[in-house]
Amino acid sequence: MLVQMKNVVNRMKTIEVVAAIIHQGEKILATQRGYGDYKGLWEFPGGKIESGETSEDAIRREIREELGVDISVEELVCTVEYDYPAFHLTMHCFWCSIAQDVPVLMEHQSARWLEKSEWESVEWLPADVEVLKVLG
Repeated sequence: MLVQMKNVVNRMKTIEVVAAIIHQGEKILATQRGYGDYKGLWEFPGGKIESGETSEDAIRREIREELGVDISVEELVCTVEYDYPAFHLTMHCFWCSIAQDVPVLMEHQSARWLEKSEWESVEWLPADVEVLKVLG
């Protein structure tokens, strides 16, 4: 008996997040993960979009939770689609500035303001490397 098999697409879990490219003059803020599988790698701060939230509301909430500051969301820079081994990431990246105060690390182990010439001085998460290519 011949059985025909249909192509089955690998349906990886998709996670949709927002990330803040926080700038101050010519520098951008990089944060070092303090937890999880990618602990120690660098990223743009942000996180998951909650049900009923706009991307802009999510990034403001996430930055308040992670860095204790309010930000101005200026514009969408890019949306990165990236396949990690365990999930597919959709990351909406926004150009932002800090409205007031100084960032306080609540979840990250470190943070640095980096000029473009310093971007390669830290080990970025793979999806964030794609953002840096756009910022180029």
